[in-house]
Amino acid sequence: MSSKKSATAKKAQRATARKATERKAAAQQATARPDAEAAAKATGAADDAPTGPRPTRLTAAAVLAAAEGVVLLGFGVYVLIMGLTGDPESPQQAEMLGVTVVALALLPLLAARGLWLRRRWSRGPAMITQLMALPVAWTLVQNGGGLIAAGVVTAIAALAVLALLINPTATEALGIGPRDA
Repeated sequence: MSSKKSATAKKAQRATARKATERKAAAQQATARPDAEAAAKATGAADDAPTGPRPTRLTAAAVLAAAEGVVLLGFGVYVLIMGLTGDPESPQQAEMLGVTVVALALLPLLAARGLWLRRRWSRGPAMITQLMALPVAWTLVQNGGGLIAAGVVTAIAALAVLALLINPTATEALGIGPRDA
């Protein structure tokens, strides 16, 4: 019984090795072709950045998204430090809020990096981040006082990034064609 299992396992290993060899050969043939697009698809490099200069609109969107991420990160660190060293009503809630905001700050920072590097995938997270920022801006404005200014700045930044990202120049720079948009 164990010899049958052993023989079956060896056959599976040989089949896997054969498939890997075939994939390597196909990738080498694809890279040997002058057609760069076919080579990129065969080797899995379809998400490479498009060539040419980065449009100003895409650069502005990346910078604004990065600024939002840095502000969120700063706020999260502040809340975390105040939860640990200050005298909040509930230290556990303050610490959890700080950790949550720091974790949420990673999304716009990663999206900004992707936009800067002209990665196709980065447009979705950047737009989602801006759509999430709009209700936050509305809440800040509704609370009044000094939060009104913060809410207005947040709304303006979110709307600006959204406008920059839906622009055809930006979508083409990210390699998103008319049918993909």
